[in-house]
Amino acid sequence: MEYVIFWVAMGLFLAFLALQSVLADKKAIKLFEKKLYENYGKRPDKEYKVERFARIPGYYEHHRQPGQLDDITWDDLSMDQVFMRLNYTISSSGEEVLYHMLRTPAQSSEDLEYFDSIVTYFMEQDRPRVEFQKLMRNLGSTGKFSLYDYLEYLYTLGDRSNTRDTVVNLLYIPAALLLFMKLPLGLAALAILMVYNIVTYMGVKREIEPYITSLAYITRLLNVAQETAGLKMPVCPRENENLLRGSAALKKSQRGAFWVFSKAGNTTGGSPLDILLDYVRMAFHVDLIFFNRMLREIGIHSGEVDQLITALGYLESAVSIALYRASLEAEGTAWCRPDLRGNSLCAEQLYHPLIEHPVKNSISVERGVLLTGSNASGKSTFLKTVALGALMAQTLNMVLADRYSAPMYRIYSSMSLRDDLESGESYYIVEIKSLKRILDAMREDSDRPVLCFVDEVLRGTNTVERIAAATQILLSLTGENILCFAATHDIELTELLSGQYDNYHFEEEIRDGDILFNYTLRVGKANSRNAIRLLEIMGYDSSIIQSAQRQAENFLEQGIWKLS
Repeated sequence: MEYVIFWVAMGLFLAFLALQSVLADKKAIKLFEKKLYENYGKRPDKEYKVERFARIPGYYEHHRQPGQLDDITWDDLSMDQVFMRLNYTISSSGEEVLYHMLRTPAQSSEDLEYFDSIVTYFMEQDRPRVEFQKLMRNLGSTGKFSLYDYLEYLYTLGDRSNTRDTVVNLLYIPAALLLFMKLPLGLAALAILMVYNIVTYMGVKREIEPYITSLAYITRLLNVAQETAGLKMPVCPRENENLLRGSAALKKSQRGAFWVFSKAGNTTGGSPLDILLDYVRMAFHVDLIFFNRMLREIGIHSGEVDQLITALGYLESAVSIALYRASLEAEGTAWCRPDLRGNSLCAEQLYHPLIEHPVKNSISVERGVLLTGSNASGKSTFLKTVALGALMAQTLNMVLADRYSAPMYRIYSSMSLRDDLESGESYYIVEIKSLKRILDAMREDSDRPVLCFVDEVLRGTNTVERIAAATQILLSLTGENILCFAATHDIELTELLSGQYDNYHFEEEIRDGDILFNYTLRVGKANSRNAIRLLEIMGYDSSIIQSAQRQAENFLEQGIWKLS
């Protein structure tokens, strides 16, 4: 009778703990759901630490392919900041796939239209979007390491045996029988076995702890994949099929997963019930046994793991872009779907996604553009704006403009370069290497032309050689297979290249002793210079200003530099 009372009381206690855990989970989910509805149309509010950015490219690094945006162009366009503005994802899978998407222009218009249909669905259907986001909350984050880092660690463990743990657990049976014959002896036997298992458990647990993190994510990945497929969203048949196929292949790997993790669907701290189960794990090594079995199965089906990450990450990327578009509409900001069937680039009222109150500009060109203007007039920003328009068109099927049409390009830039201290290369060497990669790309056999952006061609060398070399390089960046946008202070280039490039410029206005910029694109070359005037406005000594002005005027008249 005492045994019956004990086990009934224990059962009621465990049921109470389980009920508490369930109620706490339900409350957290309700609060999360409320937040999703309240934040719809608002900007993302996330913190980014250095280690987070070290993790985010993980999926991209393991899915390299031709035609992706290279590191120079990514940095030139401040794509880390653009990514943060677009990123509404909740899980590591979604975050890493979104990053990959921004670096991987679509293969066809059909791919973009398919993605756009999913984005539109999530904008128009609140309930499926929220239900899916709740599932991605369950999937959660891998912390400061990419899931692909963890997967690589898994393969280093090799095949692990369960023989020792199985034998020790079998010894519990005779020890338990001794309880009914000789209670003290039985308790002593059980205590010895438990102490042995607990002591050995700690060492093995420390060894496999990093790998448990990756297995836990795979378990959550499988659970979320099955539940996402269960939503039966009609707009994504390809992802639904991949989720079902991948889940079926990985089903065997999840036998005993409950014992391996504190809570298979949660990344937060455990409940009292979880703590109690941890003691069971230590006493019987049940989690270690199932861990070894899971490890073998995951190794066999690593391709299916990647398939699930891709499908779920793709869908969450679509949610992220849906929320981004909703935030633009809530702010009264225009965007359009691109027409990617044209032969020339045409953009109306195009603007930069990171500028709070942008000046919109329009341009329509069939050949290269040479952009001139005074310092700080907006040349570099305009180049980045056009580049981002083309990139967003080919990755997200949207452009921040009233209208956009262009071919599908391979996009390159050479803009925000710097000396490479690690390799000991000067700015000029870095610059000519950067330009060379664009020249090489345009010579590749591809059905897509190159769209390139160059800011201050060869600024790292002397004036005479710069103009001569820049002229020939820019001449090389013309033809049917390339469209080049180049900004320069060298007005001479506008004359030398007038037959191959269209000239545009930005200009300033002097008012009340200050220089004001309207950032409006104008046709033709710039006729004003402001470098010396800026010295005056910044309070430089008048003798410096006057001497510099006379020296500049003498050179323009005589073509010879003289000290004035």
